[in-house]
Amino acid sequence: MMDIVFQVEGFEWDEWNITKNWEKHRVSHFECEEIFLNEPLIIRKDEKHSQMETRYFVSGKTNNNRLLSLAFTIRNNKIRVIMARDMTRKESQTYAKVERNTKV
Repeated sequence: MMDIVFQVEGFEWDEWNITKNWEKHRVSHFECEEIFLNEPLIIRKDEKHSQMETRYFVSGKTNNNRLLSLAFTIRNNKIRVIMARDMTRKESQTYAKVERNTKV
């Protein structure tokens, strides 16, 4: 699943999506981009919302260790974030387990 993010050429943003994620969850588009550069990164397919296009969920952390969950798709070989928010408690616990298991 990680291969999909290594094949993209960047991010695709529009003003509406940047504003929506900021106003609804106080997540900036810069923070969204940061999680793709930090480890661990947990990606899974969003089967429920993949009728029109393939969508994914991703959990990761920002450079300031903020734990975020995003929904995204890939369009024109770029990551397009659909939704961004702080992780739920359950997501944070799962992420912490993965993080502990990936440390050397």
